[in-house]
Amino acid sequence: MTSELTDISQKTRQPRAFGARLPLKLLRACAIAIALICLLPGLAVVLAALSGSVDTISHLMETVLPRYTVTTLALVLFVGTTAIVIGVSTAWLVVSSDFPGRRILEIALVLPFAFPAYVLAYAYTHVLDHPGIVQTVLRDLTGWGPRDYWFPEIRSLGGAVFVLALVLYPYVYLLSRAAFMAQSATTYTAARALGKSPFRAFIGVSLPMARPAIASGGLLVAMETIADFGTVSYFGVQTFSTGIYTSWFTMADRAAAAQLSLGLLAFALLLASLERMNRTRGRQSANRKQPASRRRLKGAAKYGALAICVCPVLFGVIIPIIALLTMAIGSEQDLLSSRYLGFIRNSVTLACVASALTIAAGVILGTLHRFSPGQASLAAVQIGRLGYAVPGGVIAVGLLVPFAAFDNALDGWIRATFGVSTGLLLTGSIAALTMAYMIRFLAAALGAYEGGIANVNANVDAAARVLGTGIWGTLQRVHIPILLPSLLTGALIVFVDVMKELPATLIMRPFNYDTLAVQAYRLASDERLEGAAVPSLVIAAIGLLPVILLCRGLARPDRKRGPA
Repeated sequence: MTSELTDISQKTRQPRAFGARLPLKLLRACAIAIALICLLPGLAVVLAALSGSVDTISHLMETVLPRYTVTTLALVLFVGTTAIVIGVSTAWLVVSSDFPGRRILEIALVLPFAFPAYVLAYAYTHVLDHPGIVQTVLRDLTGWGPRDYWFPEIRSLGGAVFVLALVLYPYVYLLSRAAFMAQSATTYTAARALGKSPFRAFIGVSLPMARPAIASGGLLVAMETIADFGTVSYFGVQTFSTGIYTSWFTMADRAAAAQLSLGLLAFALLLASLERMNRTRGRQSANRKQPASRRRLKGAAKYGALAICVCPVLFGVIIPIIALLTMAIGSEQDLLSSRYLGFIRNSVTLACVASALTIAAGVILGTLHRFSPGQASLAAVQIGRLGYAVPGGVIAVGLLVPFAAFDNALDGWIRATFGVSTGLLLTGSIAALTMAYMIRFLAAALGAYEGGIANVNANVDAAARVLGTGIWGTLQRVHIPILLPSLLTGALIVFVDVMKELPATLIMRPFNYDTLAVQAYRLASDERLEGAAVPSLVIAAIGLLPVILLCRGLARPDRKRGPA
């Protein structure tokens, strides 16, 4: 009997015939191809940067490189600090305290996720710029002239920090909220019993315990900050992202663009490595035994907590929506015109194709690691995750360099052999653009797959194999039905991210193939902010879809936690 069970166990672990091995070989080949595609931008950027002349890098170091480095680091530092302060303070208040509007604000604090940073940049420029409503009312009330007063300049490094922090703090808020909710009440209660005030107990006990989650959120904010192009470009803040675009298009210096991309890539990968190490350490320290009850606030503390939680929602959601609606009503843009319907069609087409391709790639990588765990499959999964840390502009440059070389080489060979020209087959094509999207957002697809597959016990796979079902049969009949909700959520997240993606679309889109994001950027660059509000509102409305799904999860109250 023991030998029979051993034979069955071995049969469940290994394919029994060549026909059973073939799907695994095909799966492995597809996974290797996906991993190589994900590695291609980084390798191409490194090779293109190294092939550039020493004069190019010397010129960059003498002129723009110090400025790009200082500005990028300052932006990351200030945005990260501001986002951590907002995210941690609001998360602690909604988890530990009870005050009017807490349940609504607990969900509303996530809503800034729906807005791309460049949309808020357009809205606040309209509100705070010299001809905006704030300065206009100020001059009307005081009778001051343009040179009689000082007002903060929104188109500056400080303005970029303000806008980016408003849309990125939810990273810190969500992770901090989860960490605070997972903490046991024992240590916090002991600190209070020893005479510590709520604030001192928070600083001395709860905050250190949540440090890994807070650090992970801060690193995610830093990665999104260095990847931003729309906001810093519009505000005239010179960072690596704007330098790459300027070198590629304005100066037509491919070597300089590649070398700047290499510097930004190294910084992004460093942040990604730190985030992953920190996330692993945070998982190991997670421990929840006794949930704490919320403390009911009274008097000034109640209104202070309400104000702290209302301000991010007010400045990150309500004011921008009102400003964009006001701008859109006064614009001459017709959303139902054939031109705008074309923008919407292009955007939706790219988003649908990219989300389907990205989810399929995530399922392939995840399934290989599920059925054939090992160093090779793990490496393929880890390579697939790297894209979320790489800015879209770097991916675009990294793909255009080898694609352009391939197109030129093929065209030259065809010309010499057959006397005809093939033109550009990959460069400036939808295929290349969707490939860039897949690389950029594959981590979201892998996260969706892993979140769903965690609910499938390994014994289910073994039972399917014993019954004679192969890899594809198990995936189709067992995994996909269970994974479907998670995969649809992941596809929706990728869809919205593609709709908002600006630098990769600007650099790689086919000629005369504009999207809503490109149209908004173009109108804003021409100082037609009223017109830019129309596509910006559409992008923000679509961005609300995954946020609503996220809010549904947050809306499930923890019944064990009540006001004390």
